[in-house]
Amino acid sequence: MILEGIVTSVSSSGEINVAPMGPIVDESMKELVLRPYKTSRTYQNLREKPQGVLHVTDDVLLLAKAAIGELEPLPKMIPAEKVSGWVLESTCRWYEFEIASLDDSQDRTHIQANVVHRGWRRDFFGFNRAKHAVVEAAILATRIHIVPRDEILSELERLRIPVQKTAGPSETEAFDLLLTYVSRIVDSTPDS
Repeated sequence: MILEGIVTSVSSSGEINVAPMGPIVDESMKELVLRPYKTSRTYQNLREKPQGVLHVTDDVLLLAKAAIGELEPLPKMIPAEKVSGWVLESTCRWYEFEIASLDDSQDRTHIQANVVHRGWRRDFFGFNRAKHAVVEAAILATRIHIVPRDEILSELERLRIPVQKTAGPSETEAFDLLLTYVSRIVDSTPDS
């Protein structure tokens, strides 16, 4: 199954990257399969420094900001315990991992990772319909270069309804942020 989360990775020069990622996992959470594109900072960091941290969080505003690269300043973090990496303070739980194998023969890489440590910071609040909608909108925002824009705009309109009905302030801010980002790109891109 795919578990939507946030991965922190560190470049060889020490620069921290925070990115949403949906690794393939099983219920044991002992291994992860990450599939970043070769153009991503996450891929570059994991290739340079083969370890990182997967976070499970219900903070959809953080996920939305990470999806569109608007995390200035970076969120608060603490050092990981078993890998040279960082744990998001606002996470619910985390999984520190080391890369076992990396296949980058395709545009979307296949990275097998072993979990070497796990931790817990707080209970997972849960997802209402608005939180789910924000997660889906964030995924769409990261696919804007590969999914037809009419399809993205139509899907965002559909997702707007549960946000309007069930969102709190954080979900509303996250969804509006994603809408603004997508609109800016769509408006600046000629019709294809």
